[in-house]
Amino acid sequence: MPLVEICVENVDEALAAEAAGADRIELCAALGTEGGITPSVGLVQVAQTYLEQVLIYPMVRPRGGDFVYTASEFESMLGDISAFRAAGIPGVVAGCLMPDGTIDLDRMRAIVAAAGGMDVTCHRAFDMTRDPFEALEALIAAGVSRVLTTGQQARAALALPLLQNLIRAARGRIIILVCGDLTPADIDPDGTLAGGYEFHFGAGKQVDSPMIYRNPAVFMGKDAESSEFTRRVADEQALQHKIAAAKGL
Repeated sequence: MPLVEICVENVDEALAAEAAGADRIELCAALGTEGGITPSVGLVQVAQTYLEQVLIYPMVRPRGGDFVYTASEFESMLGDISAFRAAGIPGVVAGCLMPDGTIDLDRMRAIVAAAGGMDVTCHRAFDMTRDPFEALEALIAAGVSRVLTTGQQARAALALPLLQNLIRAARGRIIILVCGDLTPADIDPDGTLAGGYEFHFGAGKQVDSPMIYRNPAVFMGKDAESSEFTRRVADEQALQHKIAAAKGL
């Protein structure tokens, strides 16, 4: 069965994912607003304390937006990786691009070096590259362990041929972490790609805040849609269904 990684932004979500059968957690901050940025070291350490079986790979992304970083932003990324490594975290998720849409090979090599023996996953910065096969070879050359991708489409279901070809091209050199609600029957109907891919998805939902007093005149985000009176939790039923489907159960 392929390994399944679940993307979460808090410890309770991570515990629900573990209970549902996840193999690995990608821990992020600001999933809904930024698509994931670096969580605090404190959050990662608490998650590590609570979780009994699954591995935790924190996102290392200093801000939302593009993946071309300034010198100080990249320095902060290396600092976060060093902190996670010192905390005994087994892997990190990061990606850097050049303005021309290629992988920033020098910086990806520096990330792998800073990680030491930790696994390094390249996140969906890969989906913003100009040529996925060129990018795949660059990540292999950098020593990256796996690459997260929807096949350079909004939904992985729209990119099945590319995903399958990437898995074939990557076999034995790097793992393709398929992002989206696909199953082995979708990605590998004849069973010839087994061992070359894993699955990644999230299953969170917004619920109402327990706050009783609510000041309608103030909001903390950039607009009123950034409500302080909702919070993200795991959709436990969806988690169980999606993980079972991804594992072919």
